[in-house]
Amino acid sequence: MRCVAIPLVLALVAACSSPTDDESTSVADQRSAPVATPPPDPIASPGSKTLSLEGLGGLTIGEPVPEGSGFVAGEGQIGNGCETLTSPDWPGVYAIRVGDDVRRISVSDGSDVALLEGVGPGSTIAQVREAFPSFREEPHKYTGPEGKYLTQPGDDPRLRFEIDPDGRVSIVHVGLMPELGFVEGCA
Repeated sequence: MRCVAIPLVLALVAACSSPTDDESTSVADQRSAPVATPPPDPIASPGSKTLSLEGLGGLTIGEPVPEGSGFVAGEGQIGNGCETLTSPDWPGVYAIRVGDDVRRISVSDGSDVALLEGVGPGSTIAQVREAFPSFREEPHKYTGPEGKYLTQPGDDPRLRFEIDPDGRVSIVHVGLMPELGFVEGCA
């Protein structure tokens, strides 16, 4: 029995010793592999051209405009605690602030900002419907039956598309009701 135990002990010791060349390379590769960094936050990154339900360009829906932001109130609609904000860094983009908080961000023709799905100003109504099939449709207040609003149902930050009579997106809005449904800036 002694003769069998010694080879068994030696086999166990060898199995617990240093890793093989393949294993040590794998461990070394893991140690020297670059750490994956998360993608930049589209809200905080001023270079990002992605509109999200959370916001855009440092603006966050439901929060105050950050200190040092390029978004400032213009000479446009100001009243009833509501004002529109623009920034020279974001052509074709404006925001609505009520009190201290950003309530809506709008991206219009002339902007290269789009949603993660690729839908933005200039997209077709078919592209909007394909990406967002459950949105409510209603007639546009000014363009007649050819123009439409497509609005995401719900109460949290939502999307709303203004579709022009040619069947293209003229403005993408993200925000909270009732400001999301305003048709004239702060009204």
